[in-house]
Amino acid sequence: MMNTEKQVMPGIAVALLTEDREQSVVLHSRVESTNLARTVLSHVGFPAGPSDAILRQLQDQRAEVALVSIDPQNPQRAIRTIELIHASIPEVTIFAVGEMNQPTNIVSAMRAGAREFLDHGASREALIEAFTRFSATLSRAQRSSSKARVFTFLNAKGGAGATTTAVNTAVALQETHGRVVLVDFAPIGHAALQLNLRPQFTLIDALQNLHRMDGSLLDGLMTPYRNGLHLLAGAQQPHNAVPTASELARLFDLLVSQYHFVVLDGSGRMDATMQMICDLSNAVLLVAQTDVVSLWSAGRIRSFLQAGAGPDRLRIVLNRYKKIPGFTDEDVEKATNCKVLWKVPNNFQVMGPAIDKGSPVAAQGNHEIGRSYQGLAAELAGATASAEGALSLLYQHDKGDSKKRAGGHLLVSPMRAGQ
Repeated sequence: MMNTEKQVMPGIAVALLTEDREQSVVLHSRVESTNLARTVLSHVGFPAGPSDAILRQLQDQRAEVALVSIDPQNPQRAIRTIELIHASIPEVTIFAVGEMNQPTNIVSAMRAGAREFLDHGASREALIEAFTRFSATLSRAQRSSSKARVFTFLNAKGGAGATTTAVNTAVALQETHGRVVLVDFAPIGHAALQLNLRPQFTLIDALQNLHRMDGSLLDGLMTPYRNGLHLLAGAQQPHNAVPTASELARLFDLLVSQYHFVVLDGSGRMDATMQMICDLSNAVLLVAQTDVVSLWSAGRIRSFLQAGAGPDRLRIVLNRYKKIPGFTDEDVEKATNCKVLWKVPNNFQVMGPAIDKGSPVAAQGNHEIGRSYQGLAAELAGATASAEGALSLLYQHDKGDSKKRAGGHLLVSPMRAGQ
């Protein structure tokens, strides 16, 4: 059975290759049920060689993922098919489908070129997770090629200043680079208040309309700020909306295709959603202060985020910083097990009125604290892509300390959204 009808529906284009007609029907139903992918080709039987028409169909239908079913009694034909697709059409990602209690087949499939190995009885949720990982990896590649970057700001403790830091970093990036969006993922959004904006639409509207979302609709949900900065405002009241991994991946794919920089305010949010968001980010900035509670919390948040983004993308931004005799950057890093990226000086006399009036200090170059946010934005924007396509950010504690101490590199590893 071969389905060659051209489809233009959104979602990941999937090809199904199996030797069992009944299983082909089952796999087709499961793929369509994810609402994240669509079947563009379904074929019973495997290609015989590099010139086989099945391979041409994979290319003609622009399949992005090929699900290859492995017969537990005779796995070699499927393994050869995986090798053939991997060698002939390397741009197609291969998911092997087989028995999880046969480790030899799993190893053989992965060595042949499969990226995922799914159980024959894989649930809809398992497929969603696999497709989300694929989408996240694709999103990473798109960000690398388009230079789009995603920076997430989180509080080490309540009131540490993540929202203020995110808002001012976004303003500074827009001033110098343009095409910046600030996304408010806080439980109750405060970013609009710091920009003196009254949004008509929020992030909740975006999540509820992802099934029909495109660039034009996304733009209509934005609240514009001066100089072209866009705000996707946070929820204006407590809510129970919890986006799925596939919804987050879809939203981020849209954002990185429309903007050069995505600045996300997570505020004090700490849940599975935030773990996935951090995994979709190029850098995660944990805003802390030099007090016992803040540093104690930062260390535990780092451990929590290891289940998602891992420690490599996480850095400390010290807010309201005042030099304490005998207390060094190394002490902060030892207490939190996390590298320090930046220090924002303490100046409540300037910051308090700026927040109350909705006038970010990053747009005011006549204050040291405004220049500090501009410097932080420059550090983040100045990161380059490594030869492998991962982002490499060179950190240093302060400009004046660069001769004595150079920071480490932050490498963005392959994404694991949905795991």
